[in-house]
Amino acid sequence: MPAEIDLLLTSARVATMNSGESYGLLDSGAVGIRGSEIRWIGEAADAPAARRTIQCDGRLITPALIDCHSHIVFGGNRAQEFEMRLQGATYEEVARAGGGIVSTVSATRSATEAELLAGALTRIDAMIAEGVATVEVKSGYGLDIETELRMLRVARRIGAERPIDIRTSFLGAHAIPPEYAGSADAYIDQVCIPALDAAHAEGLVDAVDGFCEGIAFSTDQIARVFDHAKSLRLPVKLHAEQLSNLGGAKLAASYGALSADHLEYLDDDGIAAMAQAGTSAVLLPGAFYTLRETRLPPIGALRKAGVPMAIATDCNPGSSPLASLLLTMNMACTLFRMTPQEALSGVTRNAARALGLNDRGFVAPGMRADLAIWNVEHPAELAYRIGFNPIHQRIVGGRS
Repeated sequence: MPAEIDLLLTSARVATMNSGESYGLLDSGAVGIRGSEIRWIGEAADAPAARRTIQCDGRLITPALIDCHSHIVFGGNRAQEFEMRLQGATYEEVARAGGGIVSTVSATRSATEAELLAGALTRIDAMIAEGVATVEVKSGYGLDIETELRMLRVARRIGAERPIDIRTSFLGAHAIPPEYAGSADAYIDQVCIPALDAAHAEGLVDAVDGFCEGIAFSTDQIARVFDHAKSLRLPVKLHAEQLSNLGGAKLAASYGALSADHLEYLDDDGIAAMAQAGTSAVLLPGAFYTLRETRLPPIGALRKAGVPMAIATDCNPGSSPLASLLLTMNMACTLFRMTPQEALSGVTRNAARALGLNDRGFVAPGMRADLAIWNVEHPAELAYRIGFNPIHQRIVGGRS
């Protein structure tokens, strides 16, 4: 009888991540793959026959990592702004002086599709090298119809150029461009919603995002964008409560949002709304670190309320020029006092949930065969080390 398993990974420790409470460790485990799907998991001694076998020699297998919040398609850089902040300028002061997101908008508008792709691939390659198999990519640095579409087309091309799954989020409501200064409502009507319609018609949008903040958009303005997303049957998510509390997380939860992200100023009402709606919290320690923030997101309250906590790089040119999900895990532990188990859940099981993906993020039969094999003995080592990449091998869709 021919083997039903194409590839068997054996003699491994397996962190299945099939529970929100533990690593789900198998000390002497094996994982059987057929095609792009996990078909079997169990003790190595009980493993079925396979057409091909990889001996892991005691290495650790985890789900491949997932970066569920990134802005990796952009033009230029903001190193000068980094210097300004070190000299005392706040994020809001930089933005109001014409820096911040708007400066990246100018560079992105002037970049060709080929230039945007080349820059994005350097960042995606760094992520792939650390065992990442799924990345969410946002638009939001165009703020006109043409450039928003160009960004999303580049995001889709990344998945064709590299062995990685790309999920796109339309972030037209990211900032108010200079030509619409003082006219946020007109920008929503004349640019954001028409750009969303065009991107959706082209098949470029998996979800819709926004930035609810004093320097960006109000809850009423975000609600208009979300109403339109709902009419297109697109899920929503939101940058919320990063610099102040405008009630963005509560608004997002009222739309059944996949996630609310940042959340340093999240209050009890927002937490309760997220818990009731099943909206995930995406925590972004890279932005917290880069902006030298002092107000921590309410980790303990989120934990107590049972809100799933994901973490992500927030890779972007201004507030989080970070392309390492492994470093993000360490930051989540050292800055936010999350546990190493919560950090690993945050870039696997909970990151998948924050993207609305139920076919990955933990190791079980029927799940997509996205796996990472590590040169470590225990999963806590992934969050423990700084500036060290212990990846041995990455498997995406069953392909090694």
